[in-house]
Amino acid sequence: MTLAADDMAIDPVERAIGRIQSVYGSWSRNTSVAQMRSDWDTAFAGCTVPVSCRPVAAGGVDGEWIVPADAAPGRAILYFHGGGFRLGSVASHRDLIARIAAASGCRVLAVNYRLAPEHRFPAALEDAVAAYAWLREQGLKSGNIALAGDSAGGNLVLTAMLSLRDRGEPLPAAGVLMSPWTDLAATGGSYESRAAADPTHQRSMILALAKGYLGEDGDPKNPLASPLYADLSGLPPLLIHAGDRETVRDDATMLAEKASAAGVETELQVWEGMIHVFQMFPEIPQAREAVAVIAAFLRRHLHVSAERAK
Repeated sequence: MTLAADDMAIDPVERAIGRIQSVYGSWSRNTSVAQMRSDWDTAFAGCTVPVSCRPVAAGGVDGEWIVPADAAPGRAILYFHGGGFRLGSVASHRDLIARIAAASGCRVLAVNYRLAPEHRFPAALEDAVAAYAWLREQGLKSGNIALAGDSAGGNLVLTAMLSLRDRGEPLPAAGVLMSPWTDLAATGGSYESRAAADPTHQRSMILALAKGYLGEDGDPKNPLASPLYADLSGLPPLLIHAGDRETVRDDATMLAEKASAAGVETELQVWEGMIHVFQMFPEIPQAREAVAVIAAFLRRHLHVSAERAK
């Protein structure tokens, strides 16, 4: 009983940090990528809201439909998980995705895009575009699809949109980016100014993940790998969330500034005291508030009535 009471007294953000650090702390230089992925999925598996989950092959990409009760017909959110292009899956992000689905009243197609280092850039981007094309082949109109993602998944939201725009394909209605990783060169000032405040992500780690994704000779300023360096004109409305404690914060703030300058309807929210992808932790009150904001944005752009939200 004492331990439980002590645990309840810990700040929710610190509890979340402890969960992350317990996974990182179990790894060494000898830990295989496969073991890291398994550990990550195990640590964050589960689902706290009632949804139906159905496996699907989406244009050759492994995925899962995550559907709340009374989901709006003819609408869909395409979700890309985070994990530095090396870790993460639908399993590790199912709870976050399900909470967004339930709050928005909209079904979500979440995909397991190919991961590095086995599959380097542009494999993940190709899978993201293929999944979007598959949704349209199912009869969904582009204006009834929104893209959402966190961290590396936020990168894919942007680069998929850029790829579609450059091909002359119809763009989705909107994009949601949570702690998006937009600059694989890691040039933002927050990599230094937030280094002491961020308990999980340091610049050396970010650069190592970037090299794993791009390869030794890959260009970290390639616009389809680092959308911060892209011409962002013509993109649909964007909602961008970042935590003020995270080193990757300026990937979001610099992107928002550049998108706004390019004429993109952009809403940036930097959440005080929050860590990287804090929305994954429903025990954090601000995470619940952020998901509600995300859901309202998605309903507005997908024309879904609030009555469908749970």
